[in-house]
Amino acid sequence: MEAWMEQVRDAVNTLDKLKEYINVTPDEEKAITTLHTKWGTTPYFASLMDPDDPNCPIRKQVIPSMKETENRYGIPDYLIWKENRDGDEKRPDAIARQYYDRIAFTVTDVCANYCRHCFRKELVVDRDLKLRMDVDEGLQWIAEHEEIRDVLVTGGDPFILSDDKIEYVIRKLREIPHLEMIRFGTRTPIVLPHRITDGLKKILSPFHRIPIWVNTQCNHPKELTDLTAKAVYDLLTCGVNVGNQAVLLKGINDDVETFRELHQKLLRVRIRPYYVFYCEPAPGIDHFRTPVEKGAELIRDAIRGHTTGLAQPMYVIATNIGKVPLMPDYYIEGVTEKEYLLVNYKGEKTTIPNIPE
Repeated sequence: MEAWMEQVRDAVNTLDKLKEYINVTPDEEKAITTLHTKWGTTPYFASLMDPDDPNCPIRKQVIPSMKETENRYGIPDYLIWKENRDGDEKRPDAIARQYYDRIAFTVTDVCANYCRHCFRKELVVDRDLKLRMDVDEGLQWIAEHEEIRDVLVTGGDPFILSDDKIEYVIRKLREIPHLEMIRFGTRTPIVLPHRITDGLKKILSPFHRIPIWVNTQCNHPKELTDLTAKAVYDLLTCGVNVGNQAVLLKGINDDVETFRELHQKLLRVRIRPYYVFYCEPAPGIDHFRTPVEKGAELIRDAIRGHTTGLAQPMYVIATNIGKVPLMPDYYIEGVTEKEYLLVNYKGEKTTIPNIPE
């Protein structure tokens, strides 16, 4: 059995197993034993948790909390709303759509790590929403819709599927003439880097007119290890670019020092920062949400002028009408008919001409 399969088989998903890694608090134990929710992670990711600190950023992403019972701001039936599943267009359950020319193709509801802040919480974590993940039905729908040029393969986590199933999805998608790119959304480089095996690399490697991109999710610098660095390097050697889609999480990455170190460290392991997502209004995750302005402030104060532009992600919120940028214009301090007044991260000012149309 391959190492990644052993990690999945030996998932840390019971109280007794968790106690092998950390000193469980009464609040954590209460949430685990009373909430009807799916939780768990890999032994590898569990080993990164601080055994004595309940505020450990990895613990807070992994272990259920009684705060998940509070829901002041979460939208009921959020995934139905966000993925436009109650509209006039008839689509298989596996297909989610916010754009004309690209879709999300949900191929599984299983994960290596069940993130407590998951926007698909109703489907993946709490299991209140039942969807039918029929891969062939989804493939047929994509083939019949010639306007679709870009497919995001998602879940759950699609890299939890076997090599054979991943190869099948890629091969069948690449047989569709109107497709231009395939993306995978997976946390395995972070929570299960063992998954990037020689077998998977062989599937991802061959040159093709339809390229493969991978976006992962890393939310705290503590999640980035030598194993992740090697997994990302292996993906790059396959011709697969790796980006990061962080989620802004209160008490985890919403301070300047952590936010800066996260994005600088991502580049050190060859992951390109892509998005920072505002924590979506899914039910039961109010305790993770910051004020909306916080993400833009962090990009301004933690990254601009302090690190290369490669480390500057776009701050957005994902909605039922697609991703909406949440970046105010901090740098144009004034404008006249003649010129713009610009200010940099140090407060230094300069002007550029105002060019008429």
